[in-house]
Amino acid sequence: MEPWEMHAWYADYLEACNRHDLDAIRSFVDPDVRRAHLPGGADAWMTDVVEVLDAFPDWQVRRIQLVVEDDRIAAHVRASGTHTGPFRGIRPTRRHVNVAEFGFLRLAGGRIVEFAGTTDHAALLTQLRVA
Repeated sequence: MEPWEMHAWYADYLEACNRHDLDAIRSFVDPDVRRAHLPGGADAWMTDVVEVLDAFPDWQVRRIQLVVEDDRIAAHVRASGTHTGPFRGIRPTRRHVNVAEFGFLRLAGGRIVEFAGTTDHAALLTQLRVA
């Protein structure tokens, strides 16, 4: 893909994420995706997505910065939502959270085949536990 196509591809991916369209999200992920320090495969990817969407049904992701080079994307995004379902042992707090995420993706055949990145879960959990 050309750089402009990868920018458009990522915009489409974020659109699917923000619609919470699980079938569309899965279509962007290779069945055998490798994830640094996380279980591999599209099923594990989708389990993580569902965990977040169940706990934060209004979850939205906004692109801050995107860098494309060859078959790779580096993305800085902000994600936010309201905690209305259990998340990692924490009962719903109704608190609104806002966290930074950084992801490095390698694409092949229009799908994510490798991922490394961070979600600031420490900041997210801190926001949920603040009295």
